[in-house]
Amino acid sequence: MTFSPLTAVAELIHLAAGDYHVSISPVGASLATLTHRGRELVLPGEGDPPRPLFRGAVLAPWPNRIADGRYTFRGRRYQVPVNELDRQCALHGLVAWTGWTPVSAESDRLSLMTTIHPQPGYPHRVQVHTEYVLDGDRGLTIVVTGRNLSQATAPWGVSIHPYIVAGPGPVDDWTLHLDAAEVLEVEPERLLPRGRRPVDGTGFDFRQPRRIGAAAIDHAFTGIGFDGSGFAVATLTSGDRSGGTGGVRMTWDTRCRWVQVHTTDLPGDPHHRSGLALEPMTCPPDAFNSGDGLIALPPGRQDTTTWRIEALT
Repeated sequence: MTFSPLTAVAELIHLAAGDYHVSISPVGASLATLTHRGRELVLPGEGDPPRPLFRGAVLAPWPNRIADGRYTFRGRRYQVPVNELDRQCALHGLVAWTGWTPVSAESDRLSLMTTIHPQPGYPHRVQVHTEYVLDGDRGLTIVVTGRNLSQATAPWGVSIHPYIVAGPGPVDDWTLHLDAAEVLEVEPERLLPRGRRPVDGTGFDFRQPRRIGAAAIDHAFTGIGFDGSGFAVATLTSGDRSGGTGGVRMTWDTRCRWVQVHTTDLPGDPHHRSGLALEPMTCPPDAFNSGDGLIALPPGRQDTTTWRIEALT
């Protein structure tokens, strides 16, 4: 299968392997659907009309927020566009609404590319490459690589934005297992960082599998437990696995030492608490100001991050 640069950006591209089926939108290189034996593993986010809440998109060169869209890097101040007007923040980078070019595809894999061109607020040229690889046994692997084509070091952060679905019913009925020892406290109005705190004794402790219940979560977690091979795992299971509803496992590498978790609290919206956003990130909210986890990407160098989503059966 081949693609030309004229491929319509709203057209979904479909992959299949074993019992898995995937569709991907070149708008934001977004994961639009992922199913296993007909069961949805993520909330679907069609490419046209625009999918809500950045659903499934690649987030770069920063995930989450930059307060007021302003930051300082290497002694110089910058201003990027504010696109979260109610909180006056720059949210989720510069490529989520970009039309990516499919550069290669087979029945079970797809490679897309876009370039962040120098612009006010981000005067760097960074080529971003996303690869989706579908395996009948291991599910969907997502690999994002940023390569700095500029003559100066560029600030860099990345994440993906799937809304995981464990089974029927709302988030309240699902059980989350996330080995994270700390949570980032945030201002309630703007969701900007106040400071880390241990999860011990709080409603944010999911180091042992625990039902989410009525908890409203839109927080970043860290202190992630990685295994000997350098990967972390989160699982989301439905309330009744005996009915064959299963669950979902998400895996990521050590580049992501933060995970944003959001219970999709949208009162009055049909998608209210219908999926759990799990966003393993290379850096926390407002990292362009704090420097926490921020990658300084030298000229000519690249940075690669890997995630995987698979069904629990």
